[in-house]
Order: sequence, then C-alpha cells, then structure tokens
Amino acid sequence: MIRNRVEAAKKAQEAHKQSILKSLEHRLQVARAKGDDNLVRQIEAEMRSFG
Repeated sequence: MIRNRVEAAKKAQEAHKQSILKSLEHRLQVARAKGDDNLVRQIEAEMRSFG
C-alpha cells in the first residue's frame, strides 16, 4: 500500500513538473513572438532554475 502511494506521489510530482515546464515553454514562445527580450530572459532564467 505504501509503495503504491509513494509511486503515485512520484508520478504526480513528475506530471506537475512537466505541466509547469510546458507552461513556461508556452510563455517563452509568446514572449519571443512579441519581441519582449527582457521577458524572454526572465522566463529562460526561471526555466533554468526550475528544470
């Protein structure tokens, strides 16, 4: 039972991480499309610290 909970928690954590990274990637694409270099740098820094 505990093993299943641990595995489920790990899977949920990984899914959450992937969701955040996907959101960051989308934000990065939008910032690039708008030509907002400052925001691009901020998002890239956030991705490095998170990933």
